[in-house]
Amino acid sequence: MPRKAKELSAVEVKRLEHSGKGGNQTVAVGGVDGLLLQMTPVNGRSWLLRCKIGDKRRHIGLGGYPDVTLAQARDRARDAREMIWQGIDPVEHRKANRAALVTAQRRGLSFDDAMERYLEGKLQEFDNDKHRKQWRATLDKYAIPTLGKMLVADIDVSDIKRTLEPVWATKTETASRLRGRIEAVMAWATVAGHRSGDNPARWKGNLDAILPKPSKLAKVVHHPALRMDEAASWFSDVQGREGFATRALEFMAMVAARSGEVRGAVWSEMDLDKAVWTIPSERMKARAEHRVPLTKETVDLLKALDRLAGSEFVFPAPRGGELSDAALSACMKRIHAAKPDKYLDRQSGRPAVPHGLRSTFRDWVAERTEYPRDMAEIALAHTVGSEVERAYRRGDMVEKRRAMMAAWGHFLRGTQDE
Repeated sequence: MPRKAKELSAVEVKRLEHSGKGGNQTVAVGGVDGLLLQMTPVNGRSWLLRCKIGDKRRHIGLGGYPDVTLAQARDRARDAREMIWQGIDPVEHRKANRAALVTAQRRGLSFDDAMERYLEGKLQEFDNDKHRKQWRATLDKYAIPTLGKMLVADIDVSDIKRTLEPVWATKTETASRLRGRIEAVMAWATVAGHRSGDNPARWKGNLDAILPKPSKLAKVVHHPALRMDEAASWFSDVQGREGFATRALEFMAMVAARSGEVRGAVWSEMDLDKAVWTIPSERMKARAEHRVPLTKETVDLLKALDRLAGSEFVFPAPRGGELSDAALSACMKRIHAAKPDKYLDRQSGRPAVPHGLRSTFRDWVAERTEYPRDMAEIALAHTVGSEVERAYRRGDMVEKRRAMMAAWGHFLRGTQDE
């Protein structure tokens, strides 16, 4: 018959010490078969249960001493032996419980916390601070009031519908972007293990069954553009005005570039000898470098500019920084105010805006010239062709586009027949 260990008291356990020789040492404390106090050479102490589980002998940790008292260690040892008797491995049972706890904690993430954790990485993709603010602002304004405190694991299609419906018909474009951003947050929560199942914010095969299609609710509102027949008159009015913002607007019209590309232009991007403006990829909407051929008149405009000391910008603001988008818009408004019956969009009747100049250029190419469509699209820095086509077409037609931009310049000045 196996010899039973003497049942030590709490005081006797407290007095136990390592012998000072060798590594870890164990002492049977009795009360439960196999219950040991393990002592390290540096006087660390913990409880172990020596037992047999199936065909294997195991030492199961029961916690550290004195955080776990002798009485508590005996209770834990009895519970473990009862589980073994029932055919349950206490170690595997403990692991499963810990995994369930971690899963429950992950699934307990609220939408506002999920949004913050998702945005930590997502917002780094944007170079433009305006885009970063727009992403957050849309979610803060429209999603957080209804979804913010809900657990991502509990959000379903009805919750998304309830969030989108107030703005779906009245602010359709904003609502459509909001849906996509909610979908992105929910997708992150699923991949990160905080929820499971289908994404309730998915459009196709999901929300499209209960919400009207955005295209059926609101037509795209285009930027008001100059009528082609008024382009020369408008351009003459621009040339008759002073200021960096006005010169930026004149330059923008001549090269058919975007406002941000012109306002952010720095002298290091300009090669006046080769008459080429190279815009780096990080400043382009399509994130690809874009070369703009400069005509003689465009180069002359640049050479005539007074360079502002301490500023790298071609068209600086009064204090040397980058011009604001509002500065160019203000120029357009002043020109229209001087002739309120002119420079109106043909379809909407609204006053033309800077971005609309690109539409006027595109209409001119299509209706008044024989230049290829792709050449015009490349000039506007639009993505042309499929991914495979772009992989094989490495050129950007910069020299061919030079002739097209020269012809456009003649059209703006009203000298195309000279």
